[in-house]
Amino acid sequence: MDVLTVPPVTHAQARVDLAAVRHNVSLLAEHAGGAELMAVVKADGYGHGAVPVARTCVAAGAARIGTALVTEAIALRDAGITAPILAWIFTPGERPDEALRRDIELSAGALWAIDEIAAAARRTGRTAKVHLKVDTGMSRAGATLDDWPALLQHALAVQAEGSIEITGIWSHLACADTPENPVNERQLAVFDQALRIADKAGVSSGVIRHIANSAATLTLPAARYDMVRPGIAIYGLSPAPRHGDFGLRPAMTLVARLSSVKRVAAGAGVSYGHTYVAERATTLGIVPLGYADGIMRAGSNRLEVLAAGRRRRIAGRVCMDQFAIDLGDDPAEPGDEVILFGPGDHGEPTCQEWADQLGTITYEIVTKIGGRVPRIHIGGR
Repeated sequence: MDVLTVPPVTHAQARVDLAAVRHNVSLLAEHAGGAELMAVVKADGYGHGAVPVARTCVAAGAARIGTALVTEAIALRDAGITAPILAWIFTPGERPDEALRRDIELSAGALWAIDEIAAAARRTGRTAKVHLKVDTGMSRAGATLDDWPALLQHALAVQAEGSIEITGIWSHLACADTPENPVNERQLAVFDQALRIADKAGVSSGVIRHIANSAATLTLPAARYDMVRPGIAIYGLSPAPRHGDFGLRPAMTLVARLSSVKRVAAGAGVSYGHTYVAERATTLGIVPLGYADGIMRAGSNRLEVLAAGRRRRIAGRVCMDQFAIDLGDDPAEPGDEVILFGPGDHGEPTCQEWADQLGTITYEIVTKIGGRVPRIHIGGR
């Protein structure tokens, strides 16, 4: 990505390269081995902008779109996304009527969920498309194997009334980011057992079977079944960094402009608590992003950015709206661009480097970038 071709920065931007998203979807489709691809765009497209990312994914060959919340799915429909959408989180009393009116598929892993979806179907006069979820070892949503037969029988009874149509059976892997972990094999065995039980109960014809997330799509061929559900990999971030980047291209570059540049004397304390003290006379640059924008306070005196042609470590504590960097004697002016992280093309840190430095995962970095930072989408067509 050529940073000179994008719109000028205001105080900051998260630049999202949609060409990178297209590349990643194509790469993931190759790994899917013929299985359908559901592009997961929950949490505003992992902080990248759900609507433009969803459009790009569908244009690149994604057959379906996935969200966590029903409200996220409704927003995509209202933005003109016509591809099939599955939303998998709703709570008792949420009344998913609007989801059914917009032909959004829903997940159910408990009897109450079947009942509430069926009630919404009766109110709206629409047949709800439902993916039944089995808990294969994640211990989150979904029916345990002991409860699975009862869920199937209840869903079949409601289907016979015409209120729902069972269109999928699914689950989620707990340890796919470590493909060598034996938990993966155990979960797939439980999933296969649940599928056999469903087949004997009469739930099989035309049902989409899916369990693979990004990591499983790339590393566990046995997990691909009828459809894969990559999320983080769509945005070019490795779901299993110990195993490499898989040829993925990071889509987000976070940039800002220096709001202040000034010389300070040796011994000057910087930011709250003076946890950084200038060892000699130096130039400080102020970057107008802080923990309110997702620059984690834990990055104080640790994270690096690219400024004035070199990497610079954050000097002192990250504040709510800004942080400082020590520029030494290098020339800089207010308004000069700083790259916080990106694909690394210009020597800037990558999101993976930030995550490693903070002891977290890239998912947390990109989804924490706040609403005060505009998303600028480039590379679209």
